[in-house]
Amino acid sequence: MIEGLVIGLVALGFLFSLSGAVGIVRMPDVYCRIQCSSKSVTMGAIPTLVALVIAEGPVSTYGSRALVVAGLLVILSPTASHALARAAYKAGVPMWAGAMRDEPHDQTSTKEAG
Repeated sequence: MIEGLVIGLVALGFLFSLSGAVGIVRMPDVYCRIQCSSKSVTMGAIPTLVALVIAEGPVSTYGSRALVVAGLLVILSPTASHALARAAYKAGVPMWAGAMRDEPHDQTSTKEAG
């Protein structure tokens, strides 16, 4: 029973990691790639770490460390991807031509110019 759950969680982590890797290769701009890499890191690693906790037990050396790493990933991965996207935006990295317009930035630009 536990082995089946562990195998299922590892497979789920692998599928998220695979879809994130494919997304990084196929997405048109840096902002979409940041989203794919964030999904790959967070949703690919968390099920695998939970599988380790289930297999080894939460009080074991590996299980407790996996819980700490999973907690840090939940907090730091979205924060890091937000910081990367904001830095790319501030640096003027262009969006994909098919992306939605950035209305607030366009309004700010016209107010400063006028």
